[in-house]
Amino acid sequence: MPGHFEPIPGGGAAVALDDVEISIIRSLAVQLLELIGPGPGGDAPEDPLAELFAEGPSEPPADPVLRRLFPDAYVDPEQAPGTAAEAEERRAHSSEFRRYTENDLRAGKRENALVVIRSLDALAPVDEGGAILKLAPAESRCWLGALNDLRLAIGARLEITDEDDTDLLYRLPDEDPRKPMVLAYLWLGGLQETLVTTLMS
Repeated sequence: MPGHFEPIPGGGAAVALDDVEISIIRSLAVQLLELIGPGPGGDAPEDPLAELFAEGPSEPPADPVLRRLFPDAYVDPEQAPGTAAEAEERRAHSSEFRRYTENDLRAGKRENALVVIRSLDALAPVDEGGAILKLAPAESRCWLGALNDLRLAIGARLEITDEDDTDLLYRLPDEDPRKPMVLAYLWLGGLQETLVTTLMS
């Protein structure tokens, strides 16, 4: 179990985490929450029904990490072939889609990150340090979403766009300032992969 998820009775998953790993995941989840930000009405809206029908932004986020987390629904007009009119049409469709979906996407990502933080905070330490994290099936799916978001966020900071970029990361010298972020990216990828395998078993 150390370092990877394994299935547990009832369809959930479990993994052994040491104190440093718990601290890293929790810190990254908190940073993700701060990056995504509160809902359109704040954390405690006075009128939840109004928030349900609130329109989201129509333009992509300026931050490259948020752009990776909330990409355009349609091909980037600047990169897609076609006429200027077709590019403008794709831009309009992306804008409309974003306006009506981004708030819900942000809420879902916030909830996933909160599940990660709460489940880590509820851990009971074992004698030798660390703890065994046991997740119910619904919690496992939230963790899977959060791990994916964390890897997307780190990947955006590292400017990873394809598999070749990942291969280059393995060869970074230890003195490279990106090395800790790279190690976190690769480690989270391992956790994510074993959690997917566990949920599919």
